[in-house]
Amino acid sequence: PGTNIHFIVTTVSENADNFAADNPTKYYISIVKMKGIVLFVIFTILTFNVMAQEKIIQTAGRDQLGEFAPKFAELNDDVLFGEVWSRNDLLSLRDRSMVTITSLISQGITDSSLKFHLQSAKDNGITRSEIAEIITHIAFYAGWPKAWAAFRLAKDVWAEDVVPGNSSEGNAATEKIPERMTSEMAAQENEATGKEASENETAGEEAMAAFQKEMIFPIGEPNTAYAQYFSGSSYIARLSTEQIPFCNVTFEPGCRNNWHIHRASSGGGQMLVGVAGKGWYQEEGKSAQEILPGTVIHIPANVKHWHGAASDSWFAHLAFEIPGEDSSNEWLEPVDDNETGGSL
Repeated sequence: PGTNIHFIVTTVSENADNFAADNPTKYYISIVKMKGIVLFVIFTILTFNVMAQEKIIQTAGRDQLGEFAPKFAELNDDVLFGEVWSRNDLLSLRDRSMVTITSLISQGITDSSLKFHLQSAKDNGITRSEIAEIITHIAFYAGWPKAWAAFRLAKDVWAEDVVPGNSSEGNAATEKIPERMTSEMAAQENEATGKEASENETAGEEAMAAFQKEMIFPIGEPNTAYAQYFSGSSYIARLSTEQIPFCNVTFEPGCRNNWHIHRASSGGGQMLVGVAGKGWYQEEGKSAQEILPGTVIHIPANVKHWHGAASDSWFAHLAFEIPGEDSSNEWLEPVDDNETGGSL
C-alpha cells in the first residue's frame, strides 16, 4: 500500500506542475480538488487492507483454562487465533480450516476439537459434498479407521444439509435445503421416514461418539462380515495385519457374539484386552468374567466361549489372534440368557 500511495502522490504532483504552468489562474482551485482525490484514494486503500484481514476473536482458552493454565489460554486465544488464524489475508479461513482438519484427522484426534474445527469449516464455506471428498482423500494417507471416526462427527455437523433419499453429489439442491423447507414439507418428511426412528438413530450416534472419546483406538467400520454371529451391532478396526494380527472390536450395549471356538491342532487361541466400557467373557461350564479397561483374557484353543458388552454399557476390546497350526473359527449357537444368569 505504501508503494501505491507514493505512486499516486508522485503522479498527481507531476500533473499539477504541468497544469500550473499552462493555467496559473486555475492552479490553486484544481490542486485543492486533486488533494481531495489523493486523500480519498489513500483512505480507500487503507480501508480495503483493514477489511481484507478479518480479526478472529476466541475466548475458549480463557473460558476453560484461564485460571488453571493462564499462559496456555493466552497463547490459544491471542496468538493461535488472534494472530495466526487472523492472517486470513495471506491464507483464507476456508483454506486454514482444510489444513487444520487434515492435521487433526491424520493424528487420530477425533474429539471435541475436531468437531469444533469441522463446524468452523462449515461456517467458512466448506459444503457437505466437499467435506465428504476431503475426508475420503485423507483416508488414503492417514488411514481408513481415522476417516470413519471423522465421518461420524462430520455427519453431525452437516446433518441439516442432507436431504434423505437424495444421494447426488455436488447438487446445489442438497445444500442448505432445510432452511428453505416449509413446515408442511418438514412434516411430510418426518411422516415418511419416521421421526421416532430418526431420533433413536441420532441418540445412538451421539452415544457412540461419546464412547469414542473414552478410548484411543478408533471404533472402526460396521462389522458386517460377521453380523450374523452377533446379537446387536458391532464394529471392527483392524490395527495390524503383520507379525501378530489384532484389531479393536466395539460392541453396542447388550451386543455379544455367539458361542464359538478357535480351533487349532497346535498353538492358536485368542487374547483379549479390555479397552473401554464394560463387558463379559464366559467359557462353557464356567461363570462369566467381567472385562474392564486393562483386563486381559487368555482364551486357549479349542475352548467354547463368548464375549460381549454389558447390557448398560458400550464395550471395546483388542483381539489378538495367536498363531497356530490348522487354525480356524467355528461359530455356534447364540448365547441363551439362562446360560448367563440373565443379568449381564
